[in-house]
Amino acid sequence: MGTSVRIFLVAVLILSCTVSAYAQEELWKELNNKAFTFYQQGRYSEAANIVEEALTFAEKTFGPNHPHVATSLNNLALLYQAQGKYSEAESLHKRALGIREKAFGKDHAHVAASLNNLAELYRVQGKYVEAEPFYKRALGIVEKALGPEHPHVAITLENMAELYKKIGKEDEAERLEERAREIRSKSGN
Repeated sequence: MGTSVRIFLVAVLILSCTVSAYAQEELWKELNNKAFTFYQQGRYSEAANIVEEALTFAEKTFGPNHPHVATSLNNLALLYQAQGKYSEAESLHKRALGIREKAFGKDHAHVAASLNNLAELYRVQGKYVEAEPFYKRALGIVEKALGPEHPHVAITLENMAELYKKIGKEDEAERLEERAREIRSKSGN
């Protein structure tokens, strides 16, 4: 086989792998978008079925420790949380957090999002003592990773304020809400 034929075959192989990887990525995104639509419509069990499919696809396609797996785990946890399936949601959130910490490092904004989601799960269950350290860690990370005036900081501040209201720290809750309002007014959100 000539050199030019081998080069051509290698080029075709590389191109087909690239197209295939792109197609896989798009299919995973499509599944998540479809699930999100069902979630917005309140069709939680249908959304959960699709997210489970996206999770299985991500694990088989990208590997069990890929960030897409963490995203699918997070999405499924949020659906379970909306349905009151708190223990299932907790284990999924924790697995997503572990994957994100390994994939991105412990001080990444995606890690902060997982921490915030886990804190929210604890807060809605009335597990306030468990929630607070996750909020604090999430806030520290997101301020460092995205800056103290980023809209994601406002989200974490608002969530922490809700917790503080529940545990009788009204002054602290007010301070956090005021800071969140200032961030939102500066960012136009």
